[in-house]
Amino acid sequence: MRRSIRRFAPAELDRNTIEQLLEAARLAPSASNLQTWRFRVITAPGEKKQLRTFAFNQRFVEEASAVIVCCADLLSFKDRLKTTMQLITVGKVRPNLEMLLRMARGSSDQELGEERQILNAAINVAIAVEHIVLRATELGLGTCWVRAFDAAAVAEYLSLPQYAIPLALLPVGYPAEKPPPRPRRDVNDILI
Repeated sequence: MRRSIRRFAPAELDRNTIEQLLEAARLAPSASNLQTWRFRVITAPGEKKQLRTFAFNQRFVEEASAVIVCCADLLSFKDRLKTTMQLITVGKVRPNLEMLLRMARGSSDQELGEERQILNAAINVAIAVEHIVLRATELGLGTCWVRAFDAAAVAEYLSLPQYAIPLALLPVGYPAEKPPPRPRRDVNDILI
């Protein structure tokens, strides 16, 4: 069972392991198959130390073997209509009337509204990150989602492109703890 890990053993991750984590993200589903995620893997001690400061001094950010900076790529939406048409052409998507009208008008995704684009991008990134988290668990690694951080400072420090918005930091490494399960609601409590 997956747990949030906040204490990591001092061990490096090999390149193959990191590639397996990124491959899990790459295979994640996304709205219109846009794959709006982008990642930066940080393993250098000095860079992890700096990320710790941007994450309000959460010690485990620096102590993890790697920190994956998980970003939404807002430029991904510029190719949405082309991507959708390709999916329709190869029979992977059955078009609905809204899709056909939007393609006939040559509508841009700006008409979808920036808020909707950002929300879709964030959901896509969350799905991809959770794929990383689950693969990490299969490999005997620990992770912990970090949303408490200064995204603007991280973007500036890493010289990320303007369109890449950091949404989460994902420290990953070999666990140095085995926390007990946290209480969860009964399955009947999550049904509506």
